[in-house]
Amino acid sequence: MAIKAILFDLDGTLVPMDQEIFIGDYFKRISTALAPYGYDPKQFVDTIWKGTAAMIKNNSDKCNEEVFWDTAVSILGERVLIDKVQFDKFYETEFDKIKAVCGYNPKAKECVDTLKEMGYKVALATNPLFPEIATRLRMSWAGFVPDDFEFYTTYENINSCKPNPKYYIECAARIGCAPEECLMVGNDVSDDMPASSIGMKVFLLTDCLINKAEEDISKYPNGSFDELMEYIKSG
Repeated sequence: MAIKAILFDLDGTLVPMDQEIFIGDYFKRISTALAPYGYDPKQFVDTIWKGTAAMIKNNSDKCNEEVFWDTAVSILGERVLIDKVQFDKFYETEFDKIKAVCGYNPKAKECVDTLKEMGYKVALATNPLFPEIATRLRMSWAGFVPDDFEFYTTYENINSCKPNPKYYIECAARIGCAPEECLMVGNDVSDDMPASSIGMKVFLLTDCLINKAEEDISKYPNGSFDELMEYIKSG
């Protein structure tokens, strides 16, 4: 079945980054921002990790946002919901500064623009662990605006995460395509390549490769943005 849609991961794919540096800077900034409201930085970071783990395991009808905040309440109590406004303020005023520890690759935007000109649908299939405001900022670091994509995932608008096959099925449905008509492009072997389990084609972008299990990546089409374009055009 011919490819009709390209799904791109964001962190480490469209936005070059060292994931550990990105996460470290994020945790430092958000725990510092919330400390004046009585949150111990260590417990606060631990809560975010546990909320993230709960979202990754989410297989319910609850959106990821609800799962995250349910977890936060179970650890920090109901007061965290009162202080949710401070989380929003952090994303509005501080989160964009993390751009400084990320890179920029003009080929990412060039690739997406070219694919759209060729008639492909393009969606942003970033792991939906962040709110919409943070997702919009992260896509802007690569030169994109929301209208550049048919659909993009945030923790508010979906109830599963990578590598759950349910996530990929939902992404394909949201853009009106069968999984077999989609190509998933990402840099994380364990998160992005499982899209192949539901019939999606996959391409492993190796510029910021994450391969924690040290899999043999030769079994996947892989390479740079130039090699991705060659792969799509040859198909």
